[in-house]
Amino acid sequence: MSGHGESTMMEQVLRSMRTIAVVGASDRPERASHGVASYLQRAGFRVIAVNPKLSGELFGNPVHAALEDIAEPIDVVDVFRRPEDVPPVVDSAIRVGAKAVWLQLGITHPSAEAKARAAGLAVISDRCLKVEHARL
Repeated sequence: MSGHGESTMMEQVLRSMRTIAVVGASDRPERASHGVASYLQRAGFRVIAVNPKLSGELFGNPVHAALEDIAEPIDVVDVFRRPEDVPPVVDSAIRVGAKAVWLQLGITHPSAEAKARAAGLAVISDRCLKVEHARL
């Protein structure tokens, strides 16, 4: 999906999201995932870090090892993982009832994206959530 349809969907996702699970979140400020998550939190979103290698808190909320460990509804799963790691994240997003999957800049996985769409999730790929939110 490209052009106007994608921008309309992006706008709908950006306007409706409140809780964002950041898969591949980092506690290192120099990492893109940390910068985007920090920005989103400052913009008023509830940001939940998902990274099995981290523990404790990040962005004021407990860090979770998996989407399935989050005990509240998730609006958007923001993915900072290599393309080959996307399919299991999409499966988890579907399982937990997320409304959208957002693959960050440089990340695409056509078959996983198609699976998410077939399950009723909005899908945005190869876009930076921070850049698109700031533009809106």
